[in-house]
Amino acid sequence: METTVVEHDGDVLARLEDDDRVFEVRFDALEPTDVTLRFLHDGERVGSIYNDDGTTRTMARLTTARDGTDFIGVEVPKEFVAEILDVGLETGRVTDKTAAEGYRLRVL
Repeated sequence: METTVVEHDGDVLARLEDDDRVFEVRFDALEPTDVTLRFLHDGERVGSIYNDDGTTRTMARLTTARDGTDFIGVEVPKEFVAEILDVGLETGRVTDKTAAEGYRLRVL
């Protein structure tokens, strides 16, 4: 599995690539809640990472922009999620640092 989480062209690019899946999102803000990280781009929600119904699975969801209701979802490892959160904090893109630490405690 190969992961990349870097600043690129004014945004953060997060990409996970494996034999059976590819997940990629660009965001300029990361909005944490107790159990969800929301990806924002130009003020609009473009996806999120959430804990799947309290299981150990962490799922990533991207909105496809078709009528705003279609989406794709893939399971992503918690190490990748932690890397996204760390880069978001390092680059000042997290909207609420206290909520980010709560997310880290509950999900990661």
